[in-house]
Amino acid sequence: MTKAPRVTGKRVIAALRRAGFEVIRTKWSHYFIQHSDGRRTFIPVHSGESIGPGLLAKILRDCEMTTDILQSLL
Repeated sequence: MTKAPRVTGKRVIAALRRAGFEVIRTKWSHYFIQHSDGRRTFIPVHSGESIGPGLLAKILRDCEMTTDILQSLL
């Protein structure tokens, strides 16, 4: 397992879309995404800010992914 990358919310959403996730709704700056098999999470998108390592780990847990898979999708 590799160290979690520092990425913005837009890049995480783009990577998860490549993995089959779709944005189902937004509320202000939070994007709620879901996979067809039921996995879902939310991602905050704030301009110029990267997602912290703790929140990124939670997003990956919710999506049942590893940092290696995320790295390959980025």
